[in-house]
Amino acid sequence: MNESRRPVPADPPGVSRRIVLAFLTSAAGAVGFAVTYGLGGHTQWEGVCLAVAFAGLAVGLAVWGRRLVPVGGYVEEHEGFTSAPTEQAMTAAVLAAPDSPVRRRGLLAALGVALTALGAAALFPLRSLLPGDRARPVEALKETPWGPDVRLVTSDGRPLRPEDVPANTMVGVFPEGHLDAGDAPAFAVRLEPERFARPPSGGHLAGLVVYSLLCTHAGCPVRVYLKGTGRLLCPCHQSSFDLFADARPIAGPAARSLPGLPIEVGPDGFLRARGDFTGPPGAGFWSRP
Repeated sequence: MNESRRPVPADPPGVSRRIVLAFLTSAAGAVGFAVTYGLGGHTQWEGVCLAVAFAGLAVGLAVWGRRLVPVGGYVEEHEGFTSAPTEQAMTAAVLAAPDSPVRRRGLLAALGVALTALGAAALFPLRSLLPGDRARPVEALKETPWGPDVRLVTSDGRPLRPEDVPANTMVGVFPEGHLDAGDAPAFAVRLEPERFARPPSGGHLAGLVVYSLLCTHAGCPVRVYLKGTGRLLCPCHQSSFDLFADARPIAGPAARSLPGLPIEVGPDGFLRARGDFTGPPGAGFWSRP
């Protein structure tokens, strides 16, 4: 059964301009993403720019297909994958017409600009994978805000002295100025030096040691400390670490010791780091070859 088919539409007033504007908006969003990324990156603004870029492209293509490309009411039983002769003839006529909506140079040029801008913007994140770039994901995961002369502070930003860590008490510590850094949480605990079966990787100050708070299995915080035993438990998957053996895992799925943090007492009497963790903190994929 054949129904009447709508003729090839003329260019309604302003439709082509709206399509071009949508494609140029898409290009502007892609350029904005590239500029934002190149200036150091801001996740929220990068997301906004990508949303604008893809929205502009979608709107332009939708309006183009809806308002300028003929849409029929043809209904037929499926008889194969070859288009009907009438459809083939109509397509050939649309493509051959001098004012064909598919061949309008302004629209094609704007679409080309949008796609080119999006393609170029997609190349910018690749520079993070280039050798020597400190923004590379792997390199970023290996480094934390800890470093020489960074003071140890509590969760409320108060600097810590050695006497602020009583015996057999676990105290959470953070690098000064970086309380929100997800890879930086650590803990300080005072142990009996004579019970060390293995020297702490980060050294110790009269038994005072500092280790990463992140479990080396899945990155959960290891918060359960069994006083007097030197055992530290992860509540997520029940990994257990022996602090008297340099935080070596002795039970559970964790396969790597907790990284230690080398510390010292600064001229002001507060605890300071002498460098970064002795190993990458968090999930144990670091132990893979």
